[in-house]
Amino acid sequence: MFAPMAKIKLTITFFGLLLLTSCNAQSVSTIQKTKTGIVCGAERLEELLPLLQGKNVALLINQTSMVGETHLADTLLSLHVQIKKIFAPEHGFRGSADAGEHVRDSVDAKTKIKIISLYGDKKKPSNEDLKNIDVVIFDIQDVGARFYTFISTFHYLMEACAENSKELIVLDRPNPNSWYIDGPVLKKEYQSFVGVDPIPVVHGLTVGEYAQMVNGERWLPKKDTCKLTVIHCLNYDHSNHYVLPVKPSPNLPNANAIYLYPSLCFFEGTDISVGRGTDFPFQQIGSPNMRVSNFSFHPESKPGAKNPPHVNQICFGFDLSNADPSIPGINLSYLLKAYSAINDTSKFFLPTGFFDKLAGTNELRQQIIAGKSEAEIKASWKKDLDLYKEKRKKYLLYK
Repeated sequence: MFAPMAKIKLTITFFGLLLLTSCNAQSVSTIQKTKTGIVCGAERLEELLPLLQGKNVALLINQTSMVGETHLADTLLSLHVQIKKIFAPEHGFRGSADAGEHVRDSVDAKTKIKIISLYGDKKKPSNEDLKNIDVVIFDIQDVGARFYTFISTFHYLMEACAENSKELIVLDRPNPNSWYIDGPVLKKEYQSFVGVDPIPVVHGLTVGEYAQMVNGERWLPKKDTCKLTVIHCLNYDHSNHYVLPVKPSPNLPNANAIYLYPSLCFFEGTDISVGRGTDFPFQQIGSPNMRVSNFSFHPESKPGAKNPPHVNQICFGFDLSNADPSIPGINLSYLLKAYSAINDTSKFFLPTGFFDKLAGTNELRQQIIAGKSEAEIKASWKKDLDLYKEKRKKYLLYK
């Protein structure tokens, strides 16, 4: 079993490396609270470790689950925490799988711990998966958009913990898109893995706050709740423009892509490419069937985008790599301009219906087809957004 908390100290070096030395618990707390900058929940080991003593632990983590320069799994193992299994979301434990790619169960080569995929044959831990587990830890960086599937996986984890009376701990991290709230609120009939709960596209919550809302609003089946602990961030509020230290998924390589993601992900339900298979995914849009400018790009098969839309074809469109990220709100002009520029609008929306799932409603698609302006479309969101914002206030951990 790991050492008692009174013998653990966290020292932050100039390079952010976490070192474990001897001291008392009071000095640990002092170090964390006086550290400049944002302190993520995973860094607050003085809060976490007492909750794990003598317990069998499972982790839902990926490549963003870092404690300084060390992965959370390695950090906890070095402290003799009894990690029994790891659950992996979309893109896998190491974050290298394509969007939508089937992720298989495996064994981690480094730790020899069993990895159970929650993005393959199942999206929710089974009763058997949790049979010998006392507590589950969630620590994955979110980007604040409803259709980013990590919070969908998290919702299903909450369901499993509630059904099996397991404790759930969230190690909270900042939301890089939490400084505004926008988009249509999900309608129940469009619930899917890219939208589970009735929240807007840009929801303005950290995962910890989202968890409190799911519990508080009784959104789990049978209006159930799970036993929840949130280890929140320090020195963070929702006005921060937080730059992620690790890219959250293969096709969100930088801050510009993350800021554009809520506006551009709608295109995943259309004939338009968002630049997967290029060096600038989610920073450009285009199609072989669109003629709007001389700008073009050429999607190719590459790691993280093995079969991107319009692979090996020249796509004409817009370069958004220098877009101004300081303007809050979803930018619908990209959708409206692309729809008006495509050669055959009847082929703009994919026949799969995926656009409506991303939007959480069929109204946005109908409004685009009807030629509604951005102002008219956004005005139709206002009533639901106002109600959501009032509801959200009850669950905020940060200003």
